[in-house]
Amino acid sequence: MNDTSIKISIRKLYKVFGDDPQPALQLVMDGMGKAELLEKHNHVLGLNDINVDIPAGKTTVIMGLSGSGKSTLIRHLNRLIEPTAGEVWVDDDNILEYTDTQLRQMRQHRMSMVFQKFALLPHRTVLQNAGLAPSIAGQNERKYADEARRWLDRVGLAGQGEQYPHQLSGGMQQRVGIARALTSNSDIMLMDEAFSALDPLIRTDMQDLLNELQAELQKTVVFITHDLDEALKLADHLVILKDGSVIQQGEPQHILLNPAAPYIEDFVADINRARVLRVRSVMGTFREAGTYAGDIDHHDTLESVIAKSEGDTNLSYRVMQDGKPVGLLDMRKLVRALVPSERSVERETPDLSDLQSKSAETDAALSQ
Repeated sequence: MNDTSIKISIRKLYKVFGDDPQPALQLVMDGMGKAELLEKHNHVLGLNDINVDIPAGKTTVIMGLSGSGKSTLIRHLNRLIEPTAGEVWVDDDNILEYTDTQLRQMRQHRMSMVFQKFALLPHRTVLQNAGLAPSIAGQNERKYADEARRWLDRVGLAGQGEQYPHQLSGGMQQRVGIARALTSNSDIMLMDEAFSALDPLIRTDMQDLLNELQAELQKTVVFITHDLDEALKLADHLVILKDGSVIQQGEPQHILLNPAAPYIEDFVADINRARVLRVRSVMGTFREAGTYAGDIDHHDTLESVIAKSEGDTNLSYRVMQDGKPVGLLDMRKLVRALVPSERSVERETPDLSDLQSKSAETDAALSQ
């Protein structure tokens, strides 16, 4: 794997759970589905021909409902689960060929993992938990303390180093988990439903923290979730699974605007599109001639443009990026982008006040 923009490359990855997986794998390759394999052969198809490139320095979110294979997939990336067939390349190495020694070194120095259940050691202090990776590598506390303390400070836990996990709230414990991953100084962070056990407000804070850290550090993050709002907030690259197979993958804005299957359409049907979609996804080609109501940034949400326009669908805005014009956004095109289905787009352009009302109703439903 020579493309430096790709950190992890997954090729033809299969996982079949059962007593005799190889014959069952051949049945899958011959076209047998998950339900039939379970019913007739008592084997579970966990992953079915997964091919995903995970970009370096970006956040890849893998999402799906329970049983879709997302947690199974992430555990293949550090070989907590062994595949039935396939390859997992990290940089230029197929890690499925690693020896036990190479695998331990990878887990200690190149990959860190943040779990849903925090996985803190109760008999160690917060500082000692944050410094777990260097401690395993043989460093004493005096040597790793400054680095661990720096990351505890960075995630908002300054002064908490001498506490024990049971003395912290759930959100604070998960911050220790993130500090531990950062103290390991690994290029890759694997996060398996890392925020799903947290209360909604704390969960939002943790999402904001991850985005803030990622903007600064540009780690390769693989994040597992079943929540589409969380996925769209965090993802640079989105992979959607169903029954162990990839249904669609790509840039989240593109998936939202161009769902490739009814399953994806159902996923995105009720999302607050105005809050999620960005100007860059719906803008048109820039023209010098013309009258503009003002300038907007290519990364602004459509919600912010609606507020700026005060509901006037006759306006157009010049779209800017780094001080240069890159596109034009017509408010009528913005309104059409807020309608989820092609059939709705073909109808008369909806009234913006109606869409704003529906958006508010969606927000109220999501907040319950």
